[in-house]
Amino acid sequence: MVPPMRSASGSATKFLAAVGVAGAVGYLLALDVARADVRVAAKALPMLCLLLWQWPPLGRYGRWIFAGLALSLLGDVLLDVGPGLFLPGLGAFLLAHVSYVAAYVTVSRQPRWGRALPFVFLAVGASAFLWPHLGEMALPVTAYVAVICAMTWRAWAMLGSPGLSRRAQGFALAGALLFAVSDGLLALKLFVRPLPGSGYAIMLCYWAAQWCIAVSAREPRQSDAPRTLQAEGVGSSA
Repeated sequence: MVPPMRSASGSATKFLAAVGVAGAVGYLLALDVARADVRVAAKALPMLCLLLWQWPPLGRYGRWIFAGLALSLLGDVLLDVGPGLFLPGLGAFLLAHVSYVAAYVTVSRQPRWGRALPFVFLAVGASAFLWPHLGEMALPVTAYVAVICAMTWRAWAMLGSPGLSRRAQGFALAGALLFAVSDGLLALKLFVRPLPGSGYAIMLCYWAAQWCIAVSAREPRQSDAPRTLQAEGVGSSA
């Protein structure tokens, strides 16, 4: 049984942070030189630490974010194991973005079409640009572009809504935008032309994105706060 990390001491959080940073540094150092199994192990550490930091997830928002982080970890492993698992890895990340969308919709279901428009243009423009380079991957990659643009739209659409603190909403939006930047660079590297040194920028943006999204789920929903306080009061009086 995994002990709850939310109530753990600050030293436990610092330990997870140190392990996660060590894994990230190790992966970046091994990016182009180490064996695949070494890269996979190092790459998994930051996401494993984020998942432990989130345990147990709070409320529907927290559970959807936790699911997205877990699916991202699966995608990380599949993408680094070998090129033959690229499509399953892409599918895992697509489902991660669906989980993030589901989390953001628990905060606000308002469409806010004006905020959707930039991401519609981005999805159409990115898909049209990449399409000639994608070959048999055209449909899966285009679907992925649409989903990540929907994720960034929903992160912006919930900004200013009640139920989640403005700070948490800001972290969620920053994470969504950083994720889009990371995946945009990755798409250019994989399908258009190699970009020297881009692997470092891709991974740093990716980890920053996941950290921001995880931070957004660390705070209890404002609508859940009375229940949380009540539970704490019952526990303290028992």
